[in-house]
Amino acid sequence: MRILIADDNDAVRRGVVGILSSETGWQVCGEARDGAEALQKARELLPDLILLDVSMPGMNGLEAARLLRQEMPEVKILVISQHDPIHLLPRVVEAGGNGCVDKSRLGTDLVASIKSIEVLPALSGEIY
Repeated sequence: MRILIADDNDAVRRGVVGILSSETGWQVCGEARDGAEALQKARELLPDLILLDVSMPGMNGLEAARLLRQEMPEVKILVISQHDPIHLLPRVVEAGGNGCVDKSRLGTDLVASIKSIEVLPALSGEIY
C-alpha cells in the first residue's frame, strides 16, 4: 500500500513515517506540507491512502479531502487532527474521508485505523 502524508509539521510527518515503517507492504510514497501540495502529489504519485491533517495553511485537510474524493474516488482518506475525533468525524465523512485519528493517539491507533479502512470500499459508509 502506497501512503501519502500531508501535515504542515515536519516532526509529525517524521513520526508518522516512523510508525508506518514497521508495516510490511506499506510504503510512504510522498509527503506534503499543505492541502494544495497534497492534491498535486496525489495526482503524481497515485497513493492508495492519504493521511491528511485538518489544520494546514492555505487549503486545509477537509477542503483537500473534498477535491481528492472528486478526482480519486478509490483512494482511502484518513484525517489526523488534534481536535476530538468524535466531534470532527461528521465533517470528515461529509468531506469524503474514511475516518479520523487523534494526533495524540497516533502511536497507538494509526496502524489499526489504517488496517480497518484498508479493506473497505471508498465511502462505504463504515467509518472507523
